[in-house]
Amino acid sequence: MNNIFSFPQSLQFKIGTVIDDVVKQFSRDYKEILDAIRSVAIEGVQGINWLLTSIPWFILILLVIFLGYKVSKKIKVGLLYGALLFFIGSAGMWEHMIETVSIVTAAVIISLVLGFPLGILIAMSKRAESIIRPILDLMQTMPAFVYLVPAVMLFNLGIMPALLATIIYSIVPMIRLTSHGIMYVDKEVKEAAIAFGSTKIQALIKVQIPQAIPTIMTGVNQTIMMAMSMVVTCAIIGAEGLGLDILIATNRVEMGKALLPGIAIVIIAIIFDRLTQGFIKKKEVSD
Repeated sequence: MNNIFSFPQSLQFKIGTVIDDVVKQFSRDYKEILDAIRSVAIEGVQGINWLLTSIPWFILILLVIFLGYKVSKKIKVGLLYGALLFFIGSAGMWEHMIETVSIVTAAVIISLVLGFPLGILIAMSKRAESIIRPILDLMQTMPAFVYLVPAVMLFNLGIMPALLATIIYSIVPMIRLTSHGIMYVDKEVKEAAIAFGSTKIQALIKVQIPQAIPTIMTGVNQTIMMAMSMVVTCAIIGAEGLGLDILIATNRVEMGKALLPGIAIVIIAIIFDRLTQGFIKKKEVSD
């Protein structure tokens, strides 16, 4: 009678245990390779962190003011971005902001390096599109916390699993918008390039990719925003920076100490978003 109202236990299977065993066995079999990948990734993040910390704080603020003016042509916009960065430093969060920006920058660079060619591959091959697009749908709809578990199982706690989870979460818009931009370039323009003797590769490099740059830049913008949204989530597995401050303050139920790092993350996200959006608009106007 119970089987009518509840799913019978005899028909259930425990696939979660099987997946756990496979991942654990993989981490044991390829421990040396995984350790090498982790070392390279950590050195990369530390290199970016060293570069950013080598720049005096006021130079960094002046650079942001200049970039803000450059993309908006309004000095007050640049000064506003500089004032927001100054606020983060004056609130005692400068070092943690640099740590957060280092991890986000490393994740975005790797996402762009991997996502751009994958986007081109999808745009050029129907077979690749039929295989990769369902995977992208899965990656985009999967809750972000799920990515933390296999990342920790493979690389333990720390920067590397945070970097891996951030890349998996943020690479999708780069792939999608790169392929979208290339696929929807005016067919007549592409055909004209081929009619004048260009090969498909030459038409791709000299016509399709330049035409698709505004859409590709939108993908870069979205990748940065999604990487920023993983800052707090990755703090759970040991990523340092502003996210860790929020996590510690939340565990201690300290609203004020959680609020300030949250505001700092919003400020960084806004500055990244406005600067990349500004470059996109400038490119569209020049085209």
